[in-house]
Amino acid sequence: MTRGKRTQSAELEVTLLREGIPESIHRVQAVVCDDRGRILSVAGNAETATFARSALKPFQALAVTTTGTLERFGLTDRDLAIICSSHKGKIEQVRQVFNVLWRCDIDPSALQCPIPEGKQSPLEYNCSGKHAGMLAVCQQRNWPLNTYLQRNHPVQQLILSKVAELLRMPGEEFISAHDDCGAPTYFMQLGQMGTLYAQLSSGTNLDMERIVRAMTHHPNMVAGEGEFDTELMRQTQGELVSKGGAEGVQCIGRVGEGMGLAIKAIDGTKRAKHAVAIHLLRQMGWITPSVAESMSETFISLGKYKRLEVVGELSLL
Repeated sequence: MTRGKRTQSAELEVTLLREGIPESIHRVQAVVCDDRGRILSVAGNAETATFARSALKPFQALAVTTTGTLERFGLTDRDLAIICSSHKGKIEQVRQVFNVLWRCDIDPSALQCPIPEGKQSPLEYNCSGKHAGMLAVCQQRNWPLNTYLQRNHPVQQLILSKVAELLRMPGEEFISAHDDCGAPTYFMQLGQMGTLYAQLSSGTNLDMERIVRAMTHHPNMVAGEGEFDTELMRQTQGELVSKGGAEGVQCIGRVGEGMGLAIKAIDGTKRAKHAVAIHLLRQMGWITPSVAESMSETFISLGKYKRLEVVGELSLL
């Protein structure tokens, strides 16, 4: 990651107002990078590190797009979208995950993600698409299915090598931990996450371009009706690719421009990251005023009596 002389500036503040009276305050950091790893602008510290969580899913999906797995099993862009998803367990989403496994001749019992509380099957877990993708690669390569979540398993090593290659880092330098679903996730700087999304959206890599196309053409598979990622991609009609992660992580790429935005709400709140994303996308001109207004109605105006207010801007480097 290439840095300028200054990699930090004032954080953004998100205030929850109840009938105009401040009730809670969240601190949020954000960075914009290009596909060469250069930091273009920042609010907070570009070197702040956190786990990428589900924002890593489009890059975990590179194991699927780079191994001939899609072609071998006849998987579609709709299947690829669910592989990149944090879905809500709706029937159409669960059926899509099942379709991936069925086409690969894998029994759903091979899934090692949890069964959600009150549900019947791991197919309904929000990360089941990612797990199905990993299993599909294992089936393609004749790798063991029962150990696919272990860090030293070939499919996890393949994913790590793809991320390491994009960030021009040795794989052994990455710090990993298990995500809630059991798969490894990686601890990385906001600037590194921004760089990944800049590369994802640059249009210069056919495998990543297919992932972007799948996500933007099938946004309802990626999250679900009324969810931030789905609504942003739907309303921007393929101009932005968006994927959030737990604990206040949000990443967005500007398709065809090779620029990526990474956001971290320090206290991990979802509402703060969404408010900041809309605020910054409007500031940078990545969304139109009409899209900003529409998104704000859902993610900034939180009801009859409360709303969010974002203070601060990105500083150019």
